[in-house]
Amino acid sequence: MADYNITAVTRRVVYTGSAGVGPYAFTFPVISQTDIAVYKNSTKLTLTTNYTVTINGANGTGSVTLVVAATGSDRITIIGARAIERTTDFVTAGDLKASSLNEQLDASIILIQQLAEENKRTLKAPQFDPAAVEDGGTLSMVLPISTSRAGKTLAFDTDGNPVVGEDIGNWRGNWAAGVAYTVRDLVKDSSNSNVYRVNTAHTSSGTTPISSNADVAKFDLVIDAAAAAASAAAAAASASAAATSESNASTSASNASTSASNASTSASNASSAQTAAESARDATLAAYDSFDDRYLGAKASDPSVDNDGNALVGGSLYFNSTDGIMKIWTGSAWVAAYVSSSGFVSQTSLTGAAQIPASTTANRPTPVTGQFRFNTTLTQFEGYNGTAWGAVGGGATGGGTDAIFHENDQTVTSNYTITTSKNAGTFGPITVDSGVVVTVPSGSTWSIV
Repeated sequence: MADYNITAVTRRVVYTGSAGVGPYAFTFPVISQTDIAVYKNSTKLTLTTNYTVTINGANGTGSVTLVVAATGSDRITIIGARAIERTTDFVTAGDLKASSLNEQLDASIILIQQLAEENKRTLKAPQFDPAAVEDGGTLSMVLPISTSRAGKTLAFDTDGNPVVGEDIGNWRGNWAAGVAYTVRDLVKDSSNSNVYRVNTAHTSSGTTPISSNADVAKFDLVIDAAAAAASAAAAAASASAAATSESNASTSASNASTSASNASTSASNASSAQTAAESARDATLAAYDSFDDRYLGAKASDPSVDNDGNALVGGSLYFNSTDGIMKIWTGSAWVAAYVSSSGFVSQTSLTGAAQIPASTTANRPTPVTGQFRFNTTLTQFEGYNGTAWGAVGGGATGGGTDAIFHENDQTVTSNYTITTSKNAGTFGPITVDSGVVVTVPSGSTWSIV
């Protein structure tokens, strides 16, 4: 063996197979060709049969050349795999050569590096976890016994130690060919409604029923639909038979033949009723699913998918519990599904009229600029201009279709200021109540005719 240093290096390197047969270099020093293992994807290759090794005598690094070319979709992995053994002993009173010592020490360092690389890829507790049980702590990373963990999930208890998890299945819907199934997946056989649990990971093939599929051994039957239906039928028949027997017990012996015939008819009717009930059940479930896809219930915020995780359907509704309103999906956004009628002017019909608020002068609301109403005391429309209520529109009136007369009140009951730079006209006589002031700004005129 050549004399070279064992450098601090990870004894593992991974390549894609794009280089074909190679060579694929490894930068960790080895002592012999058997000190490495080569994998093509998950298959361990055999030295000479599947690959050859070239070692650089100066530093112990080297390369691997494949016998059959790999492709870019392959993964080539080279790892340190020196056998854990010691085949050389130092003889008492024999020669103790430096080269022999170096080879033994090099082999030890290689094995240490090899174990360190393997340890990096193991499941382990972090260094800052509590102390191990052996050291007086609570941590134990020992797995549960194989018979209890087989086919189960890995979970952790309140101390963070591994325990057997619940055997929870993943619902995958109806079985289909060409699907990659994993252990604990749950599938439905659409040909007979049986439900199965996957016990072996595989990609499905063939056709239903699963019971006659080549991969049937990779499934465990969870629900036998036929047996369940038979049990339901038997229960219905038993109930019907019990009712018939009770009725028959109260009748005379001469009616025994008729009772037997009636019992057969009842059983048939029970079977028909069961079929109808199952059809109604399926229709109800389908209707509920359709309803559930459109009315999503109460949510705190706008949902992005329906209750089944599918895309929203235009017209879907939900109640926003944060804002207290019903919302509808337009196909691109959530908007309010309706507005409150309070605070809005209604109409009598599409060809009728708008219904404006109407009441007496005494019932005028607290005024806000721009308000509009019909004053039943004055029999006129009026609006608030920010200072006072005043008549709106109307113009002249008359007894028929003519519009001749302009009318106004005879008593001023509230303070009023004529708008600056405006003139006002009134038909008299006019009385101004005591304490009431009519202000005429400079430059304006109030004419009483």
